[in-house]
Amino acid sequence: MNIFLEEGVLSWGNAELWVGIGLLLFFAILLWAGVHKLVAQQLDAKAAKIQTELDEAARLRAEAEALLAQIRAEKAEAEAQAAEMMRAAEADARTMEAEAKVKLEETLARRQALAERRIAQAEAQATAEVKQAAADLAIKAAEQMLTARAAGQKSDPLLDAAIAQIGTRLN
Repeated sequence: MNIFLEEGVLSWGNAELWVGIGLLLFFAILLWAGVHKLVAQQLDAKAAKIQTELDEAARLRAEAEALLAQIRAEKAEAEAQAAEMMRAAEADARTMEAEAKVKLEETLARRQALAERRIAQAEAQATAEVKQAAADLAIKAAEQMLTARAAGQKSDPLLDAAIAQIGTRLN
């Protein structure tokens, strides 16, 4: 059933009627004052501000993604450079090792040759000393034998000549 068809609803003494009329007048004043336009403007301004913030956020995100891509590219480049530097350092180390090995072998060969020369000189000197000692011993032995024979004989010209030649031939 319809409430407006009841008796007493549209009477001037009904409080609900006055509330309805006041509400209608309030809305009419709001429309006449242009509040709906102000609300729409405020909502549009708020929407524009939100859109600007969204655009700024999208721009910042794009910049961050570009920066991230750049950093990743720089990281990859740095890693590639580090790997290249490691390869170069390893190659340099191998080259230096080979050069050091060659130098060490040359040094060892020179020292070995020097030691062999010194040993040969020492052997030659020792041989000369042994020969000299043997010659000296042979001379003394010959002297003693000749002295013993000469004691028995007064003078032998062949013996005197041989003794004179022994000293010159051994030196």
